[in-house]
Amino acid sequence: MKITLTEFVTLDGVCQGPGSPDEDTSDGFSAGGWLVPHMDATFVQRASGWLDLADGLLLGRRTYQAFARDWPAITDPADPFAERMNTLPKYVVSNTLTEGTWHPTTVLRGDPAQAVAELRARPGRELQIHGSARLGDALLAAGLVDTLRLVVAPTVLRTGRRLLTGPGAPSGLRLAHHEATPNGLLLLEYETTGQAPLGTYEGVAAFT
Repeated sequence: MKITLTEFVTLDGVCQGPGSPDEDTSDGFSAGGWLVPHMDATFVQRASGWLDLADGLLLGRRTYQAFARDWPAITDPADPFAERMNTLPKYVVSNTLTEGTWHPTTVLRGDPAQAVAELRARPGRELQIHGSARLGDALLAAGLVDTLRLVVAPTVLRTGRRLLTGPGAPSGLRLAHHEATPNGLLLLEYETTGQAPLGTYEGVAAFT
């Protein structure tokens, strides 16, 4: 399976609490809900299409517990995501959880990179990481992420937890798709290419 990381971010890289003011108030964060004003039908259609590719969800403990609390409560049959989110296999990386409450769930204990590498070797389409920024960052640094999808909101918060700030070698990416929605969300899809190449600028002539 391919490991796909989907993240919502502001222009200054904040990924904390996109969905509501009380989604994630850790470290005193009070600017949650910044994605919602920019959501539109195009975004919902694309996000639904991404979820169609999933054979499972891969989550960190904190995101898993938030999703396990919220998604089962969404019972509207017209909701474009709830049924699939609730029925897809879930894999949660945690050495503190002993079992999941959002079925079907498998708890991955021990070394996260090893556990995810074993899942990645299985046949299938995509194992999708949603949120779980610390887990996604660590797996990207370990070379285990195949696709990175970013939904960039036209917002600058100047506060909050930022994406991809952990240690590790630089990661190379290739832009595979880009699109702007009517409400100004930028949808970016990248394929990973290994360690990022570095170079030295030698003037415009070097590019002609």
